[in-house]
Amino acid sequence: MGARKTTHRNRRPHAVIIGMMGAGKTRVGKEIAHMIRIPFADADIEIEREVGMKIPAYFEKYGERAFRKVEAELIADYLEDFEGIFSLGGGAPMTPSTQDALARYIDQGGRVVYLDADPAEAMERANRGGGRPMLNGDGNARWKKLFKERDPVFRRVANVHVRTRGLTPQGAAKKVIDMVAERTVHVTGAAIEPYDVAIGEGAMNHLVEVLGNKPHKIALIHTQSVQRHSDRARALLRQGGYEVSEIVIPDAEMGKTITVANGIWERLGNEGFTRSDAVVGLGGGAATDLAGFVAATWMRGVRYVNCPTSLLAMVDASTGGKTGINTPQGKNLVGSFYTPAGVLADTKTLATLPNDIFIEGLGEVAKSGFIGDPEILTILESHADELRGFDGSSFLGSPLEDVVSELIERTVTVKAHHVSSDLKEKGLREFLNYGHTLGHAIEKLEHFRWRHGNAVAVGMVYAAELAHILGYIDQDLVDYHRSLLSSLGLPTSWNGGSFEDVLALMHRDKKARGNQLRFVVLDSIGHVVHLDNPPVDAVEEAFRRIQH
Repeated sequence: MGARKTTHRNRRPHAVIIGMMGAGKTRVGKEIAHMIRIPFADADIEIEREVGMKIPAYFEKYGERAFRKVEAELIADYLEDFEGIFSLGGGAPMTPSTQDALARYIDQGGRVVYLDADPAEAMERANRGGGRPMLNGDGNARWKKLFKERDPVFRRVANVHVRTRGLTPQGAAKKVIDMVAERTVHVTGAAIEPYDVAIGEGAMNHLVEVLGNKPHKIALIHTQSVQRHSDRARALLRQGGYEVSEIVIPDAEMGKTITVANGIWERLGNEGFTRSDAVVGLGGGAATDLAGFVAATWMRGVRYVNCPTSLLAMVDASTGGKTGINTPQGKNLVGSFYTPAGVLADTKTLATLPNDIFIEGLGEVAKSGFIGDPEILTILESHADELRGFDGSSFLGSPLEDVVSELIERTVTVKAHHVSSDLKEKGLREFLNYGHTLGHAIEKLEHFRWRHGNAVAVGMVYAAELAHILGYIDQDLVDYHRSLLSSLGLPTSWNGGSFEDVLALMHRDKKARGNQLRFVVLDSIGHVVHLDNPPVDAVEEAFRRIQH
């Protein structure tokens, strides 16, 4: 076969669909293309047009080897010159050159979707359709044999895995569209097992895929306020064949206590949870912190997945492997470093957030801009009005959703950089605590009535004032902290306690060394330094400046 003539290079498919015969690749692919108004191409149909005969006839005349050569060349051309949904024949990904071409496509940002259908349904469709030379003879037996060979390869080749069991073609198409639109941050490091943070509508659909087939029992830990989302997670888990134990905990910081943790350990013991079972934490930052702590401590560590449902949890608590509970003496003083198997930041859950809960998450987003990615600050500035006016009822499908997804991706990337270099907070990772030294003290003195992101916003203004007093930054950067955070609807001052009380709590901060205070401050945007044992009068003067 001669190479198909192309006039434009570097035009990539929106997505490539692979899967077993009868999985619905053509039907679902056409639905996707129709829904998002782009072209659709089926490799088998294009091959028949190219060679001028039906595939069974070509198989019979020239054999499978010749067919695979024609198929691989056509696929390679389409991967570089087709802007649409491209469906491959069942055996196409088994060809090494096609595997290489798909890997290059993925490296350039492409999405290869493994359409994983119910075997019984796929076999019935494949046999009914006819014209499949690979199923000659006992069709079901041949299909099962091919599935055993191909499934591991399809899982390795694809970077999007979509289970379509029980879904209509339209439902499967919508699921693919959501998952293809996802953003992914890969978290790696010398001291951790690599894992992915999936960001986008429908990210929770990865739950079964991330948990794998080893666990039998799943402890689904969540707060009452996210019942709608936990119902969805429970349904996904049961569809995946797991036995689900639902454990409801108190909201916010009241759920992060040794009493609550002990109650969960008792449940796990009574229900026979073993080291091969798993935990899913679903909710805000407090819920994912507690779930991670339980997973880290049960039988010295079981697999766990975080499903954060608030902006704050998506950008902060759920990623990075810090798990913990509070004590009467302070926040997060008991905990462990224990990384999740995956984080599923499903933006559908943000649609249920009240405005004030969404806005507090912007405090941690802004922090990541100040310490590591100035583009975050530019995006926040450009969209401050829309972000401050967040309305969950109109969020999904709006232009703001893509803005928020990018902010989550960038913020998680900043965190992943610091975590991968320093899992156990001995150096670089401490920079993530910008604004937290005072922020944690405010939370404690307010008995956790102040939300974390709001306290961190004030803490960043405080750190900026301290850095200015000691000559690290100029007044303009202090003013910029105030103006940006205020424009987002975040607080920049606090009057809820005395300096003596605050100072005592700052001495208990995890960054403190012996009796010496230790702060994280900027010396420019995007560059952070440690400030060890600053003069007490400067510490007090900076505090005075955030009281009005």
